[in-house]
Amino acid sequence: MYRVEKVLNHNALIGILDNTTQEYLIMGKGIGFGKHVSETIEVSEEHKVYSLKESTERGGKKELATSIDPVYLEIANEILDRAEAAFKTIDRDVMLPLADHIEFAVKRSKNNEQLRNPLTDDIRVLFHAEFKVAENAKGLLKERLDVELTDDEIGYIALHIHSSIMDQAVSSAMQMAEAVRECVTMVEKETGKKIDTTSLSYNRLLNHIRYMIARTMNGEVIKLDMNDYINASAANSFKMSQKICKELGVSLGKEIHQAEIGYLAMHIERVALDEMN
Repeated sequence: MYRVEKVLNHNALIGILDNTTQEYLIMGKGIGFGKHVSETIEVSEEHKVYSLKESTERGGKKELATSIDPVYLEIANEILDRAEAAFKTIDRDVMLPLADHIEFAVKRSKNNEQLRNPLTDDIRVLFHAEFKVAENAKGLLKERLDVELTDDEIGYIALHIHSSIMDQAVSSAMQMAEAVRECVTMVEKETGKKIDTTSLSYNRLLNHIRYMIARTMNGEVIKLDMNDYINASAANSFKMSQKICKELGVSLGKEIHQAEIGYLAMHIERVALDEMN
């Protein structure tokens, strides 16, 4: 049982858990309709309950929950419902930062301000499933507010969804995407060719780099060393890979294990062959 502290709108309110002083944001269809302060309510499985105990980068969760227009809380909550349906288990603590981001995205759109996201194509490939869920925001915002978001904005929403799945800060997911982009840029520089972002080899390259960086950051090592074989069969790609792994290691602040060189070289070779065809 919860005691109503503040009604935000028909579908959201702030309540205090019985026999405690702990405040929660409670969301669900009609949960706030006709409710009054100090009234006692029951919460069912259909409702979503968010603790307001911790703080965010923007300050206390309660202050953030009451400062965001409730329509964005509802939209963020619905997006997370769809993420939960797609991924089964998520951390819904990203809801308030997600709602906050969507509110500012809408303000930018209404003011004809474009927030450029140079990593959109990379995010779309790296976090494909998350991007697909994030695209639900387009329909929800068009239907309720007649606002259309760009794919650049959807890319940022996808990072929030990824954060809810991996228990990883949005900034960490962005760092991963930036590191991958840096690596791809180095490959393009070394090969002298722009990589086709719609190609299968690009998709494979990005995903390989993603997991290579994750292994490096987690201290994991590939057991099978293919360096001699790849060096003999694709010497130019192997040399590129050596240079890229060295530079990327400096950027990450962690040395990339030698065994990674051959595997990255294999993907560089595939990309190079694709561009020749």
